[in-house]
Amino acid sequence: MVEAYLRQSPLAHLHLSARAVNDAASSDAGVAIREITHRVQIVLRGAASDKAFMAAATKALPVELPLDPCTSSGEVEGLHILWMGPDEWLIVAPDDGYGDLASKLSGGFVGVHAAVVDVSESRTTVRLSGNSACETLSKGCSIDLHPRQFSKDKVVNTLLAQAHVTLHQITDDDTNGCTYDIFVHRSFAEYLWSWLEDATREYGLRVLSE
Repeated sequence: MVEAYLRQSPLAHLHLSARAVNDAASSDAGVAIREITHRVQIVLRGAASDKAFMAAATKALPVELPLDPCTSSGEVEGLHILWMGPDEWLIVAPDDGYGDLASKLSGGFVGVHAAVVDVSESRTTVRLSGNSACETLSKGCSIDLHPRQFSKDKVVNTLLAQAHVTLHQITDDDTNGCTYDIFVHRSFAEYLWSWLEDATREYGLRVLSE
């Protein structure tokens, strides 16, 4: 992982914290958006059919690996595990308290056929919420996001406005709308943020602080 004093969000130059102060009174906006910076993101690969791998994962992680396609495990102290494929998972956690998670996991899989890769600096997270969040995403995503098909804890790798993203629905609220975490590569972060701002014009957009 890069040295802490060198870390910079890919959207830092947009001064979103200042935008959040100005938008504080926009409570009637249909969509709220924020960047969640510097999250720990670790790719774990191994065979779910390998008993040694699954035993090591159970011992090293606070929650079990999700085995059903396109799902995530429940949150424990801010940590989620997202199913990315039959032999791949993305572990997401706040930097505070989990900064050394990659090294701990590497130690937990010694002698086991597995791979642990820290990808924390390669992507950022854009969190979208509100009553019109689903409609906003549907403008640029071919995935059916209707609650009958896509609900809380669902995960999918897809294109959003032609940018490759991982989309994770983290809440399902009939009153306040759904909340989604959008994992996007650094090189596409500003483009996607700009697209989301444009896509929310008809609903109203409120920028939130982290």
